[in-house]
Amino acid sequence: MIKAKGLDISPDRVAEVVKQVMSAIQGESGGGARQPAGSKEGLDAKRDYPLANNRPDLVQSASGLKLEDITLDKVVEGSLSFEDIKIRPETLEYQAQIAESAGRPSLAANLRRAAELTRIPDERVLEIYNAMRPYRSTKQELLDIAGELESKYDARVCAALVHEAAVVYEGRGRLKK
Repeated sequence: MIKAKGLDISPDRVAEVVKQVMSAIQGESGGGARQPAGSKEGLDAKRDYPLANNRPDLVQSASGLKLEDITLDKVVEGSLSFEDIKIRPETLEYQAQIAESAGRPSLAANLRRAAELTRIPDERVLEIYNAMRPYRSTKQELLDIAGELESKYDARVCAALVHEAAVVYEGRGRLKK
């Protein structure tokens, strides 16, 4: 018995729910004509989601490994690096296309921002995150970050978000003085 938030849930019930969800996902994605391997245009939620099942030809790690090359055994052996399991920006773009086709534009925008963030060193992402907290930066510091994101990393969606934050923080009095 699994206890969650005061509810007792049997393992059989969990398995049944997982089976129903997988059936619904596969039912939604089944029946459509598959695009040829390598074709990326017009990804569609009903046809291509989940990518790992319906378009594995499009999914690779940052180092170029395919899904079937990434195994738990290799992780345990220590034969995979962080780059071997890190997502590629292209995969996030494919997921964004699928989200758009499912009528989820906000999710698509978030996935595109995430794709841009993969081009920025992790340390710099954390610095930007901290700079964007209320009262941590001046308007000019935020605008400089927006310029850096756009010019140095070609991260235009993220740059627009930081620029918008600078304007909103100014209006709400949340900038560093």
